[in-house]
Amino acid sequence: MKLRSYKINLDRIGITASTLCAIHCAALPFLITVLPMWGMDFLANEAVEITMIVVSLILGIWSLSSAYRKQHRRIIPILVLIAGFACIAMGHFSGIELLEPILIPLGGFTIAAAHFINLRMLKSCPLDHQH
Repeated sequence: MKLRSYKINLDRIGITASTLCAIHCAALPFLITVLPMWGMDFLANEAVEITMIVVSLILGIWSLSSAYRKQHRRIIPILVLIAGFACIAMGHFSGIELLEPILIPLGGFTIAAAHFINLRMLKSCPLDHQH
């Protein structure tokens, strides 16, 4: 009997987490009135939002920095990740409420794009590639 080895792909988890975060932030203003009726009002809690952002940040830093150091040595995914978190930070802390529902989902999708770019770079780079 042959055992399969499963490797956790942090970029795929990061893409999923960031996309869910972006959808959550984009849909929340429209769903806030019906969430309590569905028993899902916890989704409107700021702690849930902050948790999603922190998870995305940890996954992004871990995955992209590891790939940069160990394989492709390209800074583009990290710059895209920084741009995504800059959008989220501006949306949260600018004080301009009109920007929040635009910048935060944009940031989430940008972070997902950073993971996607990183994944593509990893696939194009041989595993034994050393700089």
